[in-house]
Amino acid sequence: MPESLPGLLIGKSAADVFIHPSMANRHGLVAGATGTGKTVTLQVLAEAFSAIGVPVFAADVKGDLSGISQAGGGNAKVDDRIAKIGLGDWGFHGSPVTFWDVFGEQGHPVRTTVSEVGPLLLGRMLNLNDTQEAVLTITFRVADEHGLLLLDIKDLRSMLKFVADNAREIGTTYGNVAPASIGAIQRALLALEEQGGDRFFGEPALDLFDFMQTDGNGRGVVNILSADRLMTSPRLYSTMLLWLLSELFERLPEAGDLPKPKLVFFFDEAHLLFDDTPPALLTKIEQVVRLIRSKGVGVYFVTQNPIDIPETVLGQCGNKVQHALRAYTPREQKAVKAMAETFRVNPDVDVQTAVTELAVGEALVSLLLPDGTPMPVERAMIVPPHGRIGAISPAERHAVIAGSLVAGHYEAAIDRESAHEVLKARAEAELAAAEEAARRAEARDLTLSVPGPTGGRTREAPSRPRTTSSRKDTMFEAFAKSATRAMGSRVGREIARGVLGTILGSKK
Repeated sequence: MPESLPGLLIGKSAADVFIHPSMANRHGLVAGATGTGKTVTLQVLAEAFSAIGVPVFAADVKGDLSGISQAGGGNAKVDDRIAKIGLGDWGFHGSPVTFWDVFGEQGHPVRTTVSEVGPLLLGRMLNLNDTQEAVLTITFRVADEHGLLLLDIKDLRSMLKFVADNAREIGTTYGNVAPASIGAIQRALLALEEQGGDRFFGEPALDLFDFMQTDGNGRGVVNILSADRLMTSPRLYSTMLLWLLSELFERLPEAGDLPKPKLVFFFDEAHLLFDDTPPALLTKIEQVVRLIRSKGVGVYFVTQNPIDIPETVLGQCGNKVQHALRAYTPREQKAVKAMAETFRVNPDVDVQTAVTELAVGEALVSLLLPDGTPMPVERAMIVPPHGRIGAISPAERHAVIAGSLVAGHYEAAIDRESAHEVLKARAEAELAAAEEAARRAEARDLTLSVPGPTGGRTREAPSRPRTTSSRKDTMFEAFAKSATRAMGSRVGREIARGVLGTILGSKK
């Protein structure tokens, strides 16, 4: 498709280095050792995409990406860079920003429902083994088939208790449910709550289309997830971002080749996504990364070393910005050699040597040309950002939050009828029925003990015998009634679950 938008200036070498908007959804990689300039490069890319009307999502793992919301200037190092690479009147301005925060402290709350996340991703978040994950899958299946919504952690706890209380009957249909596995899952949920991860589950759930906004000037909104506290729970962080990717893949229609992406997604600390990932989940991640390009989404992995990314995923990254690497150990030397082989050869650049000599803010760059072929690798100075480098003040952050397009929409949590409330109501109804039956039995016993007119004992006509059905029948009859009430209420008639949250591969 012909290039319809000008290239986005990323760096300068002998010539200007551009990223072409029509190739930006072919994914990318920003790599380099700590302190080599990755975060500033991420900011430069985010600003460039925002300027042409492309919304951006990025996690701020250190808290210093927030400066993109404010105009830059007054930085001697930036002024020196502008003069050194001849940028002339560079100009400084902030970009439109929406701040998000799972904990609701440094941005708008980010929530989703337990049901939408599904057992596969939740099992990874809770670090469950295969047996425990299978029990979790059974729990989701029982809830799904009876129309009980799992919206928050208390819904899941109630559902796990129900499955444990009826393990024998459920096991005959779905497989063995071991009490030890239920206990392990409950303990893992407790640990998640202690870390604050339970705040991620609930309503109102995040509408991902709120990420895809532009401001009044047509600039794409940069969505920044505050992740400095979230990073203390690496599995929660990486699984949450993976869920966001899978939901984008699930909800966006096919778009084909576009002049520019619909959204660019930066996955910082990307190695956390692939650490100890089960093969089945890794296969699905590869599928999402490969196919989400056709939905108009570009994914850029930010990490310290390219070898942190599996080859099958790294092969999808056509746009590469490689900052300095250290090569002190045999593993690091092997990584440098492997990295060098991924670039298109430039006879003027010795990649293996240059990558260990790069200064801060300097990088080896290979971007896709408009025809889809990679440019020969260039050693380039990354241009400085137009926004401020570093963190903003709390007052500045609060002002941005108050003025965002979604201000006030996600702040108040909603707790509507779901599995916890339905199961609690059913248990209370069963208890009341049992107490009523006990009172009737006591009254009948008193009647039988009253003396008759001839001095004997009177006997009432035998009461209608109660039908004795199995516990399994009683349980599922009552469960079906609860499900009918839940499905007929405002909770809706379908439980949504994304491509990485499916049970046995079929979306409910």
